Amino acid sequence: MTIPATATAFTLESPDLPAGKPIPEDFVLNGFGCTGCNVSPALVWKNAPPETKSFALTVYDPDAPTGSGWWHWLVINIPADAKELVRGAGDPSSGKAPAGSLQTRTDYGMPGWGGPCPPEGDKPHRYIFTLHALKTDKLDLPQDAPGAMVGYNINGNTIAKASFTARYGR
Repeated sequence: MTIPATATAFTLESPDLPAGKPIPEDFVLNGFGCTGCNVSPALVWKNAPPETKSFALTVYDPDAPTGSGWWHWLVINIPADAKELVRGAGDPSSGKAPAGSLQTRTDYGMPGWGGPCPPEGDKPHRYIFTLHALKTDKLDLPQDAPGAMVGYNINGNTIAKASFTARYGR
C-alpha cells in the first residue's frame, strides 16, 4: 500500500518519556526489587485513520528473559474520539482511562500499568509502546484475558499502528 505524499503520519508519543533518555523512576514498577512509583506515563496520538472505530494500546518488553517477552500494559476498547491517555490512567481504579476502555491482564497477573523492572545487570530493556487503530468498535474480551489472546484479537483488527520505544535498565 502506498501512502500519498500529502498523508500525515499516525503518531504516538509521550511527554513523560523524553526520546533518548531512560524511563524515569516515576514510571518504574514498585516491586520485584524495583522502587519506582509505578505510574503510567501520559500518551498522546494524532492523525489516526478516519475509519478508526476504536484503539488498543500495548506496552511490551521483547527483552524479558522469558522466551516470550513481557506484557506491561494492555488497554482495549479505547473510543475512536480519544486522543490521549493521561498520566496515571494505568491504575484501573483511578477512573482516568477513557470511558468504555478496558485494561486487561498483564504478565504481572493483573490489569493496569506494570512498570519496567528488568533483572539487575541486564542491558537496558526496550519497552515498545504501540497504539493500534482498529476496524471494530469493541474487542469482546474479559479483563483477565492473557496478553497473547489480547494481541491476537488486536492484530486481527488493526488498520494502522503507531509506536515508539523507550528503554530502562538497572
